[in-house]
Amino acid sequence: MAEFKVNLEIVSFWLRVKPRAAHERLAVDSSGEFRLDLHAPATEGRANDACIQFFARALRIPQACVVILSGEKSRRKLLRITGRSGEDSLAKIKALAAKSSKENPS
Repeated sequence: MAEFKVNLEIVSFWLRVKPRAAHERLAVDSSGEFRLDLHAPATEGRANDACIQFFARALRIPQACVVILSGEKSRRKLLRITGRSGEDSLAKIKALAAKSSKENPS
């Protein structure tokens, strides 16, 4: 299962990014890890930018509040999200993943 670190207004978690996907969505894969499917290609940082934009849009926070801490050149990334309570951000992320999983079962 996905592991989260929550501390007041910060939530950090690992996710796997799948560039050049047909649909943009956040889901939980068979190993329990978050997977973010993006339209953007994995060239020139486009997938990283799209990842940041996806979470900023979904959580309604500024893009500056979403930071890739590790894995900028990897498909597996460590994200840190600030800008609202960590518990609130975590609840919204889990709800978004659950909604995508129900709409598009793999």
